[in-house]
Amino acid sequence: MEKHRETGVSGIEEKLNRIRLRLEELKAGRVLCLNLEGKGFFTEGLVVLTANSARHARSLADDMVVLCREKSWGHPHTEGYDLGQWILLDLDNIVVNIFLESARELYRLESLWSCE
Repeated sequence: MEKHRETGVSGIEEKLNRIRLRLEELKAGRVLCLNLEGKGFFTEGLVVLTANSARHARSLADDMVVLCREKSWGHPHTEGYDLGQWILLDLDNIVVNIFLESARELYRLESLWSCE
């Protein structure tokens, strides 16, 4: 885990914070960011959030693509964009899950990490 000397914050924590701030600016609901770095999971970071509508979910996903481009994080792989019920964005070392409330309650990803 590489930490920045000035802040003592790891690269994953910094990336999660940037994502969280951007999503909150765009009125995403219940944004949860989990740092899983070094825990042997399939990813180093996980983001779970709620969108108000399928249109809002797609807009949030589009903005995550823009943020990735701005920060030179590469182009994320996207699943579920057309339906907008659950959009998954794979940002290489962070997975972003954009849910409509009904889908978030159904799948309850937070319960996998006992975060609710």
